Amino acid sequence: FGHGRVVRVPTGTLVRVVGTELVIPCNVSDYDGPSEQNFDWSFSSTGSSFVELASTWEVGFAAQLYRERLQRGEILLRRTANDAVELHIKNVLPSDQGHYKCSTPSTDATVQGNYEDTVHVKVLADALMVGPSVRPPPSLSLREGEPFELRCVASTASPLHTHLALLWELHRGPMHRSILALTHEGRFHPGPGYEQRYHSGDMRLDTMGSDAYRLSVARALSADQGSYRCVVSEWITEQGSWQEIQEKAIEVATVVIQPTVLQAAVPRTVSVVEGKELDLSCNITTDRVDDVRPEVTWYFKRTPESTLPASHMLARLDRDSLVHSSPHVALSHVDARSYHLLVRDVSKENSGYYFCYVALWVPGHNRSWHKVAEATSASANVGVIWLEPDYQVYLNASKVPGFSDDPTELECHVLDMKSVEASVRLTVSWYYRMNRRSDDVVTSELLAVMDGDWTLRFGERSKQRAQDGEFIFSKEHTDTFSFRIQRTTEEDRGNYYCVVSAWIRQRNNSWVKSKDIFSKPVSIFWASEEPMLVVKARQPKPFFAAGNTFEMTCKVSSKNIKSPRYSVLITSEKPVGDLSSANETKSIISLDQDSVVRLENWTDTARVDGIVLEKVQEDEFRYRMYQTQVSDAGLYRCLVTAWSPVQGSLWREAATSLSNPIEIDFQTSGPIFNASVHSDTPSVTRGELIRLFCIVTVEGAVLDPDDMAFDVSWFAVHSFGLDKAPVLLSSLDRKGVVTVAQRDWKSTISLERVSVLEFLLQVHGSEDQDFGNYYCSVTPWVKSPTGSWQKEMEIHSRPIFITVKMDVLNAFKYPLLIGVGLSAVIGLLSCLIGYCSAHWCCKKEVHETRRERRRLMSMEMD
Repeated sequence: FGHGRVVRVPTGTLVRVVGTELVIPCNVSDYDGPSEQNFDWSFSSTGSSFVELASTWEVGFAAQLYRERLQRGEILLRRTANDAVELHIKNVLPSDQGHYKCSTPSTDATVQGNYEDTVHVKVLADALMVGPSVRPPPSLSLREGEPFELRCVASTASPLHTHLALLWELHRGPMHRSILALTHEGRFHPGPGYEQRYHSGDMRLDTMGSDAYRLSVARALSADQGSYRCVVSEWITEQGSWQEIQEKAIEVATVVIQPTVLQAAVPRTVSVVEGKELDLSCNITTDRVDDVRPEVTWYFKRTPESTLPASHMLARLDRDSLVHSSPHVALSHVDARSYHLLVRDVSKENSGYYFCYVALWVPGHNRSWHKVAEATSASANVGVIWLEPDYQVYLNASKVPGFSDDPTELECHVLDMKSVEASVRLTVSWYYRMNRRSDDVVTSELLAVMDGDWTLRFGERSKQRAQDGEFIFSKEHTDTFSFRIQRTTEEDRGNYYCVVSAWIRQRNNSWVKSKDIFSKPVSIFWASEEPMLVVKARQPKPFFAAGNTFEMTCKVSSKNIKSPRYSVLITSEKPVGDLSSANETKSIISLDQDSVVRLENWTDTARVDGIVLEKVQEDEFRYRMYQTQVSDAGLYRCLVTAWSPVQGSLWREAATSLSNPIEIDFQTSGPIFNASVHSDTPSVTRGELIRLFCIVTVEGAVLDPDDMAFDVSWFAVHSFGLDKAPVLLSSLDRKGVVTVAQRDWKSTISLERVSVLEFLLQVHGSEDQDFGNYYCSVTPWVKSPTGSWQKEMEIHSRPIFITVKMDVLNAFKYPLLIGVGLSAVIGLLSCLIGYCSAHWCCKKEVHETRRERRRLMSMEMD
């Protein structure tokens, strides 16, 4: 029909039974008109002449015959979509048999398609009979697990060839469930939740003769309680499709499932001695006398509040009478209603709460089982009585320290042991407690603890010292434990006590502590006095002049120091008048406690063999310095340290003391040296030569130039003041060897001796960085009458300030010449580019247009 509308109703013949409901749908396809399509229904008993029945848009459309039924709601139209509607006749009458036409009013300019469609309805008399086998419906009272049967009678006398379908339903209040159905095609369908029971044969639907249907349940469940209904429907096939023409339901019976009575009881309180057997009985009470199989399970829990999932299962007797248990637990069936739990060799860990769980099972089809009842008993409180071992603990000190670093040894004895069996093991724990006043809170510190498996664990106080071997924990005998401190310190003084623990072996070979016995504390204390060390220095021989030998002895005396050994350090202190190193103390030579000699800060390599430190006696030391020089003047002392032996080859510092000073003072009438700096170039221009003279003057005694020598060093402070550190520039020793320091700029330095008492420093190619204060340092050397060279005190000159100026003309000469040249070149090049551009690139011929001479001005110009 192209794009025209098409009205459709069900094809074929619709068959209904008197008193049932008739529903005829009608819809329009390919409709592109208004939002809602209007429908008209007409009826004809013969199919030729139709009478108006109902309309969706015209109120007075129906004929007088149907208006009363429309007002009562027996006939109504129900719109299901914009282009679909349903005709409902709730109570079909025999006169309703005929033809029904659905049409749509046409408003189209061109009629295209089908605007109406007709369906035939056939009405049959009610010939279906449904009823229970017994009236009134009985009420069955059953026990869970018992079988029951229900029957329903259904038949039809319809003249047509119809089929019956039957469904068993269970109603419990507002809830109803489909149990088992026999379809009109002769197939069985179990309802949701009943599949397993149907396939196992526990639930069946059988036909008894031509009109009886039986529902058989092999074993009733608690969920089977309720009202059972039999629902029968009649079906007919029309043109290969099935139609349900009517349905009837009737209540068959009410089933009540009586719960199974089941109780389990155990003793409330039980006491048993450790090592003996625990016997508990679970007594069952039930009203079932048929073939039921019990399942019994024993549980254990530590606290009465524990729930079943958190409990520990001990033994189980399943419904096949098989026992599942551990080697130490047995479960026995004493009589028909009593089940005993036997726990062998009980221990403290068996103390707790015991209860039994009982479940009753009944057999079903195909060797299946069903649980009909379950119960849990109250808990039996089982207490295990332990015969604890009886013993005493005594602690004594076998070695008591008299001094620091002495060993300490404690012994912990187990006395009067009684009732100690092979399953009991004794271990020890050691504790330390500091001595405090009676009103102070004293806390104990764990030194070591031994577990039941002989594992030794150390506390924080003793862990490191035990790893170093200073703390030793051992077991001397079966009843004696010892603790040894190899070197007792001041911090180890205090109270010590031991704790002996009794451990019990469990079934899994683990150990559980059962008892602790504390010993009385033992105090480790000694009267500690401060170590005292006194050192006295003296000069055995008088000292005359430079070049002679200086000798000093140091006598040591000590008190409250155990087996001391001494180490000696010789120090010297410069005189106060020396401005270069005022009160400076220098270490010269040392002798350690093992009599090993070592040079400290002695820098005079020519006199390495000129100093000697030796041990004269155990408490006396001697220091000698050969060929003394004037620079050796100062105060000399002995710094002595006392050492105590620790663990054989180790030593611990006990005390340190400094001796009285011995002075070396040369009272001579020798020459006096002074140094000064002079420069004839105090201000130079960068790049010029800087000349500095260090001039030495001699006052007092007149010396031969061959009897004098000088060490000269030049220093510079590169600042306007003397606030920066001096920098060494160059040095010249008394043998004429010149040393020049490394510098970061380009200027070079030379140093030379120009006369006996004059030394010249030259800075070549001076730079800006060379400005600053310059001074020289001079160390004189004078030959003594014995022919040895004596080193005098070092002297310093006053600084002189040198400035370095910049040559402005030379600095700007080359930049100016380069700038002028570049400017001239760039100007000439610009002129050349402009001329060329004007001559060749911008040349243009101008053609003048001649204007006519007229009186009026041209509008174009205006």
